[in-house]
Amino acid sequence: MPALIWGLMLAQALALSAAPLMVFAGGIIGSQLQSDPRFSTLPVAAMIIGTALAVLPASQLAGRFGRRPLFLTAMLFGAVAAVAAAWAVHAQSFWAFTFSALSFGAVGAVVQQFRFVAMAAVPAAQTPLVAARLLLAGIASAFLGPELTRLATWLPEWGFAASFSGLAVFFVLAGVVLWWFMPRQQAESSQQHDDARPLQELLQQPLLWLAMLSAACAYGVMAYIMTATPLSMTQGMGYALSDAKWVIQSHIAAMFLPSLISGHLIRWAGHWWMIMTGLLVMVVCLLIAWFDQTLLHYWLGLVLLGLGWNLLFVAGTSLLSQCYRPAEATRVQGINDLAVFGAQAVGALASGAVVLLIGWQGLLLTTVPALLLLLVVLLRMPRTSLSA
Repeated sequence: MPALIWGLMLAQALALSAAPLMVFAGGIIGSQLQSDPRFSTLPVAAMIIGTALAVLPASQLAGRFGRRPLFLTAMLFGAVAAVAAAWAVHAQSFWAFTFSALSFGAVGAVVQQFRFVAMAAVPAAQTPLVAARLLLAGIASAFLGPELTRLATWLPEWGFAASFSGLAVFFVLAGVVLWWFMPRQQAESSQQHDDARPLQELLQQPLLWLAMLSAACAYGVMAYIMTATPLSMTQGMGYALSDAKWVIQSHIAAMFLPSLISGHLIRWAGHWWMIMTGLLVMVVCLLIAWFDQTLLHYWLGLVLLGLGWNLLFVAGTSLLSQCYRPAEATRVQGINDLAVFGAQAVGALASGAVVLLIGWQGLLLTTVPALLLLLVVLLRMPRTSLSA
């Protein structure tokens, strides 16, 4: 595997640590800084919204100035945002902390482009493997982010400000890694732009719609169910917070560990069967979670949810690389990420209200239309056009 791939994996593990740190500590900090409990999770929501809002501008900036300058600037911006978050915690400023969280989301939108750079660095036959390998960095991020909260214990006079100071160091280290491994490149030339097809023509590709829908369903359904799970378990069923934490940790492991083999599965079985398998796993997840609300059912349902997410997202990301020419890459990737992380934002923000309004089983049933839509689009595609 090229050294660039290893560098991107390392930088992604460091930079994406902001997300699990915010998920783990953002609500706690929000409740400490804001007396109204309705706003306590706003910083976490702001991070998700920041990603959804920034994906399209980030792709446009990459097309104009090149990936390397964008990535390095984003790491610097992330470090500044982390310092601002540390100051906000120290100064007890809720809105400054929320704005910092929004900035973390914007940086996350840039980090999501790492997978496209990695896929472009290898032959087409290896893109499924590389797409899966980049997801493995998520395992490291899921560990590193929450571990930063230990700094708050070691430096009690700083509190969570110490955690975000440590995050600033992570962003600086990620920038150093990218500066070392990312090749120097120029923005797209006018000749490349002449080779690009109009957006209307690009959107006439059935493969493009399938690729975007597979990844968007993966993220939307996953965020929708995952975000509602702790609320359903603790407030709806009376489980301990430690039980909900165990279920979510198992879910995160199930999201990323299959990346060790999911790329190989695409090469062996093809994209069609990979997406179909992901859909079937999602359906089994819904059936198990809907059937009963014991701890075992929550746990097994969320593990299957993580597995289904991995299969659908890796397949959609790999398939997307077949839908554009080099001059069209940043535009198509931006549209794809807008759909994917827009679906994540909608799912995460809507789930809490939905589960409180119509209950856990009702929430699960509302995911069926999205999965049916993906199934219909998949069945309309010939399997031969979806080989690895």
